[in-house]
Amino acid sequence: MNRRTHPLYRLLAVAFAASLPAACALGPETTDPGSPVVNEVAAKALAHRNNCLRCHGVTKPKEGPTYAEVAGKYRAMRGAEDRLHEHLVKGESLMADGHREDHKMIRAQSDDQIRNLVRWILAQ
Repeated sequence: MNRRTHPLYRLLAVAFAASLPAACALGPETTDPGSPVVNEVAAKALAHRNNCLRCHGVTKPKEGPTYAEVAGKYRAMRGAEDRLHEHLVKGESLMADGHREDHKMIRAQSDDQIRNLVRWILAQ
């Protein structure tokens, strides 16, 4: 009896074939159709080019708030993407204690790159 005719092999082959449609359904099509796809690699690259990760960690605290903290604060807020986009483009912010602090403006080739970064931050 060779490997291909062995009953266990045939059982595994049938089980694998039956699981393929379920595995394929786990792709991007299962995301909310109303939410744009985030290009994580491009977002991280833009954050690195603009030295964002010098002051902000994704989850590790640094000088500025972590991206996870920012996402937790703004994610459920109406217009969060626009507010964070404006903050990154204009470079000025109002801190929790009431004083204004300059924030480095993000430099990118397109507005879509900045919006992708904002969506990535909000996804943390």
